[in-house]
Amino acid sequence: MNEEEQYKHMLRIIQEGQLGLLQEQLQREPHLLGALNVKHFGKSGDTLLHYAARHGHLSILTYLVEAVGMDVEVLNNDYKRPLHEAASMGHRDCLLYLLSRGTEVDCLKKADWTPLMMACTKTKLDIIKDLIEHRANPMLKNKDGWNCFHIATREGDVAIIQYLLDVFPDIWKTESKIKRTPLHTAAMHGCFEVIEVLLERCNYDPDCKDSCGVTPFMDAVQNGHLSIAQLLIEKKKVCYSAFDRMGAQALHLAAVTGQNESLQYLVSHLGVNVNEKATSMQLSALHYAAKVW
Repeated sequence: MNEEEQYKHMLRIIQEGQLGLLQEQLQREPHLLGALNVKHFGKSGDTLLHYAARHGHLSILTYLVEAVGMDVEVLNNDYKRPLHEAASMGHRDCLLYLLSRGTEVDCLKKADWTPLMMACTKTKLDIIKDLIEHRANPMLKNKDGWNCFHIATREGDVAIIQYLLDVFPDIWKTESKIKRTPLHTAAMHGCFEVIEVLLERCNYDPDCKDSCGVTPFMDAVQNGHLSIAQLLIEKKKVCYSAFDRMGAQALHLAAVTGQNESLQYLVSHLGVNVNEKATSMQLSALHYAAKVW
């Protein structure tokens, strides 16, 4: 077995969580030890620590740090540290161990994602609490201008939304680089219970527009989330006839995405004129519907 094959064998052992076999291999092949801190694998350039943290093998993680001497701040090609892996995969024991070893809690990966942001893409509230209790900054934004709250509204876990609002009451006051709010995001992704919380606890302008002129109501309608559209009408009396920057209304956006129930609601319940024209070309909803085909 050549050296490259020896390293590949070691990776398989780590992925399987076989600490004893790993120790045996390094005792048998001690020449591998010297390169472990600088050895990166695959296109992503992961190290053994990244693999151990990703797969949740605390015993191996501990061994690599304390016995082998690997650096907890080691980066892969995307600038991800082992903490990013533990946070995104929800491995709490590995996360707490890395934090106890002094790893930077707000370390950034490519596109400026922190471990807290990655944790908010999952539904692991305990991981989020651990990071915040270790002074993670929830106000940091990634390259698109999203903070962790914005990310959490996309995923739709109400308990996480409530917790973030409890510990940081102003965290909702954020928008992306294209002026999209968490209210837009929750509406677009159909997160009904999150919308209820946002309307109750946050002071959003319900008719706020992003840089394309799209409102949360438009997002809900064009993505087929009729219950959210109805909630925005009932609770906030939103403007269902607002125009985006191209001159299109919710009617036209629902037509181009083929949302029949939304169209029925707009025309039959809200009384929207089915022949309403959009843009300087005076296009009807029928023109927009034809684009689907």
